[in-house]
Amino acid sequence: MEPALIGTRLASAAIGPLLKRLLAGDGPGAGLVRKDAEVRLSGLVSFRGEKRTLTEKDVRGLAATLVERSRQGAGEPPFPADETGAVTDALAANLLALGDLDMDDVQAVRLGHRDLARRLRAAAPAPDGLSTDAVLYLETMTEWACLHILEFFTKRSAFVARSLVEQTRAQAELLAKTDELIRRTPRTETRDEAFERRYLAHLAKKHGRLTIYGVDLHHSPDEWPLDLAYLSLEATGGEGAPGAPGRETAHEAPGREERPRPPQREQASVRADLALARHEKVLLRGLAGSGKTTLVQWLTVSAAATEDRPEGMAYLRGRVPFVLPLRTLTRHGERLPSPDRFLSAAGCPLTPPDGWTDRVLAAGRGLVLVDGIDEIPEAERGRARDWLRDLLGAYEGNRWLVTSRPTAVRDDWLAPDGFAELALAPMARTEVTAFVRRWHEAAGPDAAVHEQPLLDALRTAEHVAQLATNPLMCGLICALHRDRRGFLPRGRKALYEAALSMLLSRRDRERDMGAPTGLVLDEAPQIQLIQRLAYWLTLNGRTQMDRAHAASIVAEAVPAVPDASAHPPDRVFTHLLHRSGLLREPTADTVEFVHRTFQDHLAAKALVDHWDIGVLVRHAADDQWEDVIRMAVGHARPRECAEILRELLSAADATEDRRVRLRLTLLAATALDHATEVSPEVRGEVLRRTGEVIPPRDPEEARQLAEVGPLVLGLLGGPEELTDEEAFTSVVAATHVASDAALPYLARFVRHPALKVRSQLIWSWSRFEPHPYSEEIVARLDPSELIFTVGSDEQAAELVRLGLTPRRLSIDSPVSEDLTARLLSLCDPVHLQLERFAGPPELPPLPPSARLRQLELRLYSSTVTVDLAPLAALTHLKTVEVYGPGSVTGAEYLPSRVRVTGL
Repeated sequence: MEPALIGTRLASAAIGPLLKRLLAGDGPGAGLVRKDAEVRLSGLVSFRGEKRTLTEKDVRGLAATLVERSRQGAGEPPFPADETGAVTDALAANLLALGDLDMDDVQAVRLGHRDLARRLRAAAPAPDGLSTDAVLYLETMTEWACLHILEFFTKRSAFVARSLVEQTRAQAELLAKTDELIRRTPRTETRDEAFERRYLAHLAKKHGRLTIYGVDLHHSPDEWPLDLAYLSLEATGGEGAPGAPGRETAHEAPGREERPRPPQREQASVRADLALARHEKVLLRGLAGSGKTTLVQWLTVSAAATEDRPEGMAYLRGRVPFVLPLRTLTRHGERLPSPDRFLSAAGCPLTPPDGWTDRVLAAGRGLVLVDGIDEIPEAERGRARDWLRDLLGAYEGNRWLVTSRPTAVRDDWLAPDGFAELALAPMARTEVTAFVRRWHEAAGPDAAVHEQPLLDALRTAEHVAQLATNPLMCGLICALHRDRRGFLPRGRKALYEAALSMLLSRRDRERDMGAPTGLVLDEAPQIQLIQRLAYWLTLNGRTQMDRAHAASIVAEAVPAVPDASAHPPDRVFTHLLHRSGLLREPTADTVEFVHRTFQDHLAAKALVDHWDIGVLVRHAADDQWEDVIRMAVGHARPRECAEILRELLSAADATEDRRVRLRLTLLAATALDHATEVSPEVRGEVLRRTGEVIPPRDPEEARQLAEVGPLVLGLLGGPEELTDEEAFTSVVAATHVASDAALPYLARFVRHPALKVRSQLIWSWSRFEPHPYSEEIVARLDPSELIFTVGSDEQAAELVRLGLTPRRLSIDSPVSEDLTARLLSLCDPVHLQLERFAGPPELPPLPPSARLRQLELRLYSSTVTVDLAPLAALTHLKTVEVYGPGSVTGAEYLPSRVRVTGL
């Protein structure tokens, strides 16, 4: 029978009084003061307990009445008449089970009448032998009875109060459990912050020390604190370089429209570690040993610092560095990593929270340092660029630095992606002097006696000064000068060989270490074995190899080297790895040279030893082989040297691509400086062919031409025979030679009518000694429309000494406040550019009568704020232009005649 039909036969008015007899009388309140606070069902039924009013027989009679009344009425009976007794007994058993359930009235109501009916049927004895109709009737009748019983429960005066109490208790319990869950499961932000602190501390420790070549003798440590050893170098290009946007993004200056870019300056110079303050994305080129990887370390440590950042580095506050050395990431041809694999792929032992790298980059807080595009094979560089572009497309507002050797990728390789292209400049004399002083300070008191004689030699011995162009070469010169008590070899080949001898033969002996690996090998057999590794790495376009593969190469070569063949190959390899000073293990299963220069030098020696001239020439157009070819010319005997140079010129003739032809011609020209002996005919032919690519067509060609060295100065034309553009590129080439030998040539252009030519001369001041350059060039420059750029205290002091008073002045951030004030007082310029990476909000003091009409503020850090209010007293001021992510205040105090742009 359908439940609805039973409902029509058993109206509530009839069934209610019957079922109500099953329940005990009502009680007031919520029952909170009762000894047993819970109102169990056994206490609510009238057929249980000491005060029961019904017996089990009475309950059976009540069930019989319900069954009888449900069978009355028209229609088919719900079950056969002969089953009435059995159905009555089963219904009574279900109703009696109400007293056996372990729950209270509130829980029963929460269950609902159907679930309560199922509980009753489960608690009662199962009926036996009933027909299907009878079973269905019994289930329906039990549910119907439960519906009315629950209705009675909800009408009890104590029920509402008890429901509220139960609800309150449940909510309190839920809150307590939620609080405990939150305590045990920290928020994402909390986990990220905790991990970030650990990660930055790890980076600071890992990258906070630097190897200074040659300071590993005489019981000195192998590494030195980076803040003691680091020397900031200059980078050129950028705002005037092709593809350099020179703009700041809205991310850096929230709430402001994007500011206009400052006027372009060809070949503008900037401190290399501040380049990312000016530009969001930088492609930095530099020769081997020029300090690219050291710069990556410095930026990493500066960003990881929690306080006391180095001068000017506050712009990295809040940035999270990701150091990605491509030679490591692609050692086995692996796919370049997605952000979630940045740390593991770079060998970081820490495991970040899920999605942490993505959250950092999505927030625009990343400092992504991609080191060594040149250290992966040329065929893989396109894939690397695609990977980089995918990252750039997915994440905005981060800072990106990519490093490369100068010719590894073409000029505009990353220009469409908004990268400013900069080049690490050769060390100026002032930088060389600073490096020498720091090196001897790091080497300890015993080295102090050698410092001044070396500085004197660098000033007076041209062959020494020409070698001291980058930190690696300067370090080797310092070490050899001390080691040889003032005697320095002439030429790069002799310098490298002396350095190898110092590392291979003298290192352990000088440190009184005996034979820690149990064997002793002289210099020659060590070189024979190690150059096999250099040969394999260079031939395969790699800078790292598996440790097991390196061991197998040495094992194959040991039998052919008499001094080494008496020892087990594995011990020979261990000795080379740990005691030669040339190899290191960046990870437990990889091997590399301590510097790429040593790999190139030994690979070149192996190629010449095996007369593999054809291999050299076939790779002449590969930028990874340029230094190898130059060094091979140094290793070669005269006939071999002439063959290599002639083959390079023939390869240049065979190509239609001017860029490749220029590259091969200049490779031959720069190799001349490495040759120990070359016939006059071959030398003349190389120089004649070099003259054919002069004047250079653009600044990039000019920089390549400058690598030839002082020889190129005699090939460059004079101002009277060159167009303005040719004069500009020729001056660019000469200023990149960075030798005092260039001064007579440059002096011929000081009165040139083209402003960009004279601008190039003033911007290149930092590459030369301040005093001679100021005497020969700066003091004689035609000042018409020229902005005199002052980049250091030394240059400012020279302007003051010479009494020069340019009307247009640009003062860069490194100039101290005192000298800035002196310059402004002396010059009283009408046009002033001020550069700030950090510092106080006050502008230099200017009297109300100052001639200043136009002020440009280049605020290259979001932490810089400048107060403009004091400018209100200047009677001639017309415009104030603000560039960069910094901010200004006090503009509202300026008179209406002053136009302020960039806010």
